[in-house]
Amino acid sequence: MSTKQLLVSATVMAGLALGTSSALAQKKYDPGASDTEIKIGNIMPYSGPASAYGTIGKTDAAYFKMINDQGGINGRKINFISLDDGYSPPKAVEDARRLVEQEQVLFIFNSLGTPSNSAIHKYMNAKKVPQLFVATGASKWNDPKDFPWTMGWQPNYQTEAATYAKHILQTKPDAKIAVLYQNDDYGKDYLKGFEDGLGAKAKTMIVAKASYETSDPTVDSQIVQLQASGANVFFNITTPKFAAQAIRKAYDIGWKPVQYLNNVSASIGSVLTPAGLEKSKGVISIQYLKDSLDPKWKDDKAMKDWYAFMAKYYPEGNVKDGSNMVGYGVAQTMVQVLKQCGDNLTRENVMKQAASLKDFRTDVLLPGIKINTSATDYAPIEAMQLVQFDGKEYKAIGDVVGK
Repeated sequence: MSTKQLLVSATVMAGLALGTSSALAQKKYDPGASDTEIKIGNIMPYSGPASAYGTIGKTDAAYFKMINDQGGINGRKINFISLDDGYSPPKAVEDARRLVEQEQVLFIFNSLGTPSNSAIHKYMNAKKVPQLFVATGASKWNDPKDFPWTMGWQPNYQTEAATYAKHILQTKPDAKIAVLYQNDDYGKDYLKGFEDGLGAKAKTMIVAKASYETSDPTVDSQIVQLQASGANVFFNITTPKFAAQAIRKAYDIGWKPVQYLNNVSASIGSVLTPAGLEKSKGVISIQYLKDSLDPKWKDDKAMKDWYAFMAKYYPEGNVKDGSNMVGYGVAQTMVQVLKQCGDNLTRENVMKQAASLKDFRTDVLLPGIKINTSATDYAPIEAMQLVQFDGKEYKAIGDVVGK
């Protein structure tokens, strides 16, 4: 081959290499993403029986505002569109259709409630739009085989309930247990985990069960009914409004069982304070995030950053409400996923990156707890800490349990 031919060949090869490099470097977008924007949808109960959780959506919005002020993610600003479903599944379906079909969001993030997310579960997967980090701990969200477009975030309800069951078996093996639960997928998921955790003893140890509907004005009659069973342990599977009612009513009628309260309603600000701090004394729950009221975090940089964030971006938010810590932690996780996406902002890649988190820690996770996901494991957080309320704050019971 002549020198001239070699030069031509080298030029052609260089051109092909540049072309390949250029093709690899091309930005990829699905609806909701562009050079300047990432459009994220969200559904929250800003009204209705679970409105106490609406603050999570407000914290999400505030966190994304902070990220935008810092320049966005890889140069793109977040357009966060959050709709109110009033904790109504039919309204959640309407909101999801609007977000996907009209607003054309890239994905739906952190929508709240087991009933609402269950109502849009099949729709989101049929549309192949990520339903990411849903704000519910139902076990069904960890099913990548049948629902590859849906992923949870917090510890699942069944694992949490089984943790309480194990603690009861260890500390009060002769317990007579009463259970109050919300009559829907959320309440039944907790109940199943609890019964599974007790194993063969569930039939004899659980002496009474009572359910309520979210449309009920109070659960006072259910608490009176449960007290009459003679139970000395009470598992309170309720959303914030009803959790506060149950704790207060039990105290007021002189019923003093050992109380276990599901984590989603364990907030000091939105549940224990309305119920009465003295009346809430002794309540046992779990934590996986730092508690803003715990003095041991007063010199913790992450907690100082959280307080500074709340003061600047969500000053009307209650720093005693643990739900605001949840919103901060899950939004921080979402930002990490989007950073990993780089310039490939397709729905498929968003889901792929969400399923590729390795030992990730948000600033507000308890020490020893990490976020890990894979193509076959859609349960980001699987470790938790048992805690007990002393009238002012939660104190740890034992070590962190779970993965």
